[in-house]
Amino acid sequence: MVYEGDPKTDAGARTIALDADTVEVLRQHRARQDEEPEKWGTAWVETGRVFTRENGELLHLANVTRRFIELYEEIGLPPVRLHDLRHGAATLAHAAGADLKDIQEMLGHTSITITADTYTSLLPEADLAIAEAAARLVPRARAPRDVPDGADRLGAISGTATPSAHAGRTQTAPDGTPEAE
Repeated sequence: MVYEGDPKTDAGARTIALDADTVEVLRQHRARQDEEPEKWGTAWVETGRVFTRENGELLHLANVTRRFIELYEEIGLPPVRLHDLRHGAATLAHAAGADLKDIQEMLGHTSITITADTYTSLLPEADLAIAEAAARLVPRARAPRDVPDGADRLGAISGTATPSAHAGRTQTAPDGTPEAE
């Protein structure tokens, strides 16, 4: 059964921005849909909806879900619920650089906690980008390929003292003597 009414909260009543490609696809769909009443004549049902059956009647939710499943199976995607697209949109917006507050408003949440905890995931590509960006912030005395034999992966040579974190950073000159920065 479909229930129609006002949103649960004021945040639910909002305008959602769409990218130019999506807007164009919707305009083309509307142009095709505008031709349907003439084809169907008196059998056309005017609902004012963007997505309808061929004769303008409301779509049945079970049919929409079934078609959605057919589409993701045809293209080889893993199973996903229609509602999961909302999570996907939030995750993609976050990966594209959107602030959590903006995503909260996009989704119509009253609490940013719901947005942060439930509706965003870290994409592997974003995870790698964060790791690379964080690594670039760490000062390096030498490139990893220049680590001398016998050094661990952090560049420490076994049997040598570890300098204090408060001491000035030093680099080793080609002749092996330390040079202060």
